[in-house]
Amino acid sequence: MRIIAGKYGRRQLLVPKSRNIRPTSDKIRGAIFNALEAQNAIHSANILDAFCGTGALGLEALSRGANFCTFMDKDKNALNLAKDNIQILGSAAESEAVLSDATKCNFRGKSYDLIFLDPPYHKDLIELTLIEILKQSALSSTGLIICESEKGSHAVHKGPHAKHFELISEKIYGDTKVEILKSTRTVEDFT
Repeated sequence: MRIIAGKYGRRQLLVPKSRNIRPTSDKIRGAIFNALEAQNAIHSANILDAFCGTGALGLEALSRGANFCTFMDKDKNALNLAKDNIQILGSAAESEAVLSDATKCNFRGKSYDLIFLDPPYHKDLIELTLIEILKQSALSSTGLIICESEKGSHAVHKGPHAKHFELISEKIYGDTKVEILKSTRTVEDFT
């Protein structure tokens, strides 16, 4: 596994030794970041990589010009792997690692421009996390959320959060679905 492009491009990342961590493939990560770059959504962005695992999504964003990334995972082994990858790339000054469950997290008043949600499949964790993001206004008024889930998941389209997001892209890659959401809330809703 490697960083695809940007200042850390082609640098190798540590990979998990257990099957509990499912990193996003280079192909899917490349497609996600091509879509985000087409929307000029990465440069100077503040990022949350929830369920970060290896940290590959957040590190790819930093490599491509994001300002800062919060790496979050409730699994200590996963977070330690992300921390190791942060150190390998020398990106500690633009990163923080938080041991926390994104479905119950206190975002401490932070607002993010990009939020990556790549939780374990088949557990409805995206839906629970979207609710917390809304409750705490953790997404900036122009922010995007990138959800990676199993192909048959409908978490983005159901629940009390659904009316607060517009689906702007949905792609299927084998057994993986990637959806990009933007908030339908206005700037006034955030003040």
